[in-house]
Amino acid sequence: MDLRSVTPTYSVTGQIEVEDLAAIKAAGFQSIVCHRPDDEVADQPSFESIRQAAAALGIETRHIPVGPTGVTADAVREMVDAIEEMPKPMLGYCRSGARSTAIYQHTEHMRG
Repeated sequence: MDLRSVTPTYSVTGQIEVEDLAAIKAAGFQSIVCHRPDDEVADQPSFESIRQAAAALGIETRHIPVGPTGVTADAVREMVDAIEEMPKPMLGYCRSGARSTAIYQHTEHMRG
């Protein structure tokens, strides 16, 4: 896992696996937002498998997929809600971390 800090309370990484969640918890993350659509590639874990394993560790999750059309206004609104409602620090993930970074930057513009 390549954890990259965007702000003191928000970091991003590429695709995570269920096996990564203990290390994510140990790193102090209290919530995770997935920006990758399910079935983007055949071998990626489903959001549901990540959600269930994270819940067992007390980590909150939310799925706000950003697909091939890019970051949408609806996705940005959902991400603003996630930032305001979920505990911090928060980890966003997608295939490489780029979409998780981009959507966060859009939320900063919307939040002012």
